[in-house]
Amino acid sequence: MLRQAQHDILNNLTSLPKLMRLGVSLAVSFSAATGYLIANSILDIKIVFVILGVFFLSGGASALNQYQERSTDAIMSRTKNRPIPSGIMSETTGLLLAIVLCIIGFTILYFKTGTIPATLGLLNLLWYNGLYTFLKKKTAFAVVPGSLTGVTPLLIGWSAASASLLNPVIIFISFFIYMWQIPHFWILHIKYADDYEKAGLGVLHRFFSDNQIKRIIFAWIIATSLASLLFPYFGIIQSKILTIILISINVLLPISLYRIIFSKSKGFNYKKAFIEINAFMILVMILLIIDYLF
Repeated sequence: MLRQAQHDILNNLTSLPKLMRLGVSLAVSFSAATGYLIANSILDIKIVFVILGVFFLSGGASALNQYQERSTDAIMSRTKNRPIPSGIMSETTGLLLAIVLCIIGFTILYFKTGTIPATLGLLNLLWYNGLYTFLKKKTAFAVVPGSLTGVTPLLIGWSAASASLLNPVIIFISFFIYMWQIPHFWILHIKYADDYEKAGLGVLHRFFSDNQIKRIIFAWIIATSLASLLFPYFGIIQSKILTIILISINVLLPISLYRIIFSKSKGFNYKKAFIEINAFMILVMILLIIDYLF
């Protein structure tokens, strides 16, 4: 029995990165760090607590989501190997770990960054695991309100530096992140449309043809590109060199993604499109960090 218990604990520990969706949690932490650096303009110890708080809270939200969607995850090919549906981790253990991670994240944010960042983190948890998770089963357009969850980590970092949430700088950057979330999610959505439909989740194909979906995604990509070009126009990015780099990647991105999305010979390369749209967001965030730090 002791050996079995040890085996279960080891399995749970090795499965923790999957339960937390490590890559997503790190990306969310990067967004929070970006918000803090832009608002603070200096690198100090507080950013460590911003990153850790958001990382644990994001990991907890992902773990809780996997507990909530364990039945549908077991049906879909993309998610059936996650710790809970695969049986590697029990439902009870998954839920307990989710709660512990959320408490750790909230506690770090509350005591080390302030009331506003911690409140935003809690609200984001409720929005993601409450409203968005519920809407996913009802409509393919859940991502429209759900994309606000991608904006909040940026606001957590920004508010941790005691900056006003009504500042035009963070409003414009948040708008860009929100616009980026839509094609980011929908590319994944149509790639795994069969999985989603099999699990009874909302899919775009119920309303639009393949060509219409492609045009909708590309329209959002153009809108995302234009949103980022507001930064130099409104003085959010002031460096001429960085502005030239930003304009350059905004010229290259639509051209490249247009070829990927509307290619008749090779078809829609979802993986390549997903990588490029994510790389675009990361590059823009890096340009913002460089401009405000240096």
